[in-house]
Amino acid sequence: MEAIFCKKTMLRTASAAAIVSAIAVLAGCSKSTSEAPQQQQVAEVGVFKVAQAPLNITTELPGRTSAYQVAEVRPQVSGLIQKRLFVEGADVKAGVPLYQIDPATYQAAYNSAKAALAKAKANLLTAAPKVQRYKELVAIEGVSKQDYDDAVAAHEQAKADVESANAALEQAKINLDYTHVDAPISGRISRSAVTPGALVTANQTTALTTVQQLDPIYVDVTQSSEDMLRLKREVESGSLKKDGGQAKVTLLLSDGSKYAEAGKLQFSDVTVDPGTGNVTLRALFPNPKHDLLPGMFVRAVVESGVDEKAIAVPQQGVTRNPKGEATAMVINKEGKVEQRTLVTSNTLGDKWLVKSGLADGDLLIVEGLQKVKPGAPAKPMAPAAATAAAGGAAPSNAKSAK
Repeated sequence: MEAIFCKKTMLRTASAAAIVSAIAVLAGCSKSTSEAPQQQQVAEVGVFKVAQAPLNITTELPGRTSAYQVAEVRPQVSGLIQKRLFVEGADVKAGVPLYQIDPATYQAAYNSAKAALAKAKANLLTAAPKVQRYKELVAIEGVSKQDYDDAVAAHEQAKADVESANAALEQAKINLDYTHVDAPISGRISRSAVTPGALVTANQTTALTTVQQLDPIYVDVTQSSEDMLRLKREVESGSLKKDGGQAKVTLLLSDGSKYAEAGKLQFSDVTVDPGTGNVTLRALFPNPKHDLLPGMFVRAVVESGVDEKAIAVPQQGVTRNPKGEATAMVINKEGKVEQRTLVTSNTLGDKWLVKSGLADGDLLIVEGLQKVKPGAPAKPMAPAAATAAAGGAAPSNAKSAK
């Protein structure tokens, strides 16, 4: 019995020892697993490689078209309109008649002035020989000196009468010609404000019609005085170079299409609008097909110059901090994320023009900004590859950005 009891005791002791050993092994494995250092995962982000390159700096400004020349047609003499001699909305040449005013009274005045001139010339014909005869007679005391002086005075009066009659005839001729109301300039004529039978007066305030020259045509745009001063300083410092002496301008029409003809900047106004702080710029555009009409809203793209070392980056890579400053995340040479504060000037399409804060060759993070923070490691990839990697299905031909 003792042998059997001892054997059972030994078996129980061996089982307990085995259980204790197993527990110790499991505890050791658990401790080993918990104490193993976790490896930090490196985020894959899409980057844009910053590069300096010459860039045409352009500014898009709102504006409206205006006619190159505008002439309001008004009568120079009073009378009744007999005829309208043009088609409304047609193109007319300078000097062609537009209206006919009743010329009867002016024709009569012209005939009267013509007769008065003939009478004055006849009087002059008799006065000149009389002076000559009296000159000979006064030498031999055949007439008195007073009679000779009277003859000379009458001759001079006759010459003055001829000149006065000439001027009256010329004035009558001008008034008679003014009964034909002619186009002062070449261009497109608008609708008529009067019809035949209407009474018009000389130099009246209401225009009979308007003629506008549409080729070429002006485009007046506005630019803030701050932008104008900034561009001027950049040109003076040499960071912005002018291409030639005159800035080129292109147009974007109200429907978004681009106007076929290029224009040139003519001048900048000398006065700043105190209400808006803007300066008016005027550009001149060819308009051979009359596609542009006065009063149209357009957007003018003005070429300010060439920046030889321009840095343009995608807008999605630039954010704002609580102070309103432009910031960006870049991957430095150590492969870690670094935050930069930028100075930007303006936008060029979907890109920011950066004046400082980025250098040639920097890797700007444009995708995956939410996965990184300053000081954390990051793996640069092409933007499309980073997006695919985030979704777990990176394309086979994706390459890391260099």
